[in-house]
Amino acid sequence: MSSLSASTDVEPTLAVRVADLSITYRTTFERRPTLKQALVRFGRGQRAVKEVEALRNVSFEVYSRTAMGIIGANGAGKSTLMRAVAGILPPTSGSIEVWGRASTLLALGVGFNKNLSGRENIILGGLAAGLSKDEVEARAAEVAEWTELGDFIDMPMNTYSSGMSARVGFSVAVHMKPDILMIDEALSTGDAHFREKATAKMAELRESARAMFLVSHGLNSIKEMCTEAIWLDHGTLMMRGDPEEVVDAYIKFTKVKKKGSAVEDM
Repeated sequence: MSSLSASTDVEPTLAVRVADLSITYRTTFERRPTLKQALVRFGRGQRAVKEVEALRNVSFEVYSRTAMGIIGANGAGKSTLMRAVAGILPPTSGSIEVWGRASTLLALGVGFNKNLSGRENIILGGLAAGLSKDEVEARAAEVAEWTELGDFIDMPMNTYSSGMSARVGFSVAVHMKPDILMIDEALSTGDAHFREKATAKMAELRESARAMFLVSHGLNSIKEMCTEAIWLDHGTLMMRGDPEEVVDAYIKFTKVKKKGSAVEDM
């Protein structure tokens, strides 16, 4: 992935450009041997290599102040796309251009040291986001207060519920001021008050000319919080457009697919 400066000469409002992006994983698995092969190999199985096309020729552009929702069934390639934009996964082919700094806290709570306190993980999260020690220390108190965890913020995170961990993760992600905010299943955890507060914070970030990506199975969250949406299916970009229209098309598709599977099973 190439990271470009925020030049005002060419397309100054462009935040992310993905062009013909394909990502292929190579995985190994144990192939069940036949009786003859088992005897020859003394009962040992045989390792086989399988290629999985996680993304196939995906192309789109995202401009500043866009909140892009990404939907699709499990295995559609949503998290792979996010990790590629964040620079964690290299493209197998195609290209990704990003204007600015992308957040790396893709899944709330993932990457935290559960044996450390919430406050200590806030500091580690800020350092991982590329901020200096002074910058992190200056924001740590504000982030800790925003979580509304009270005395729990200084307790080990292995004592937290999933909702409490989500509060810490989201707080770190939005207060470290990334240019591109990416959140994977952000609002599927937590109470109504937290979801309302998170929604308001994301709207605030969008107004400050930052682009956001939200991966969620909560289709209502996509409709309410996003200005555009992408639907992926088995690594292929099926549709991009207005969140309401994309979500409705996805729902119709899944209903037809379920009916078809039911017929095949009869």
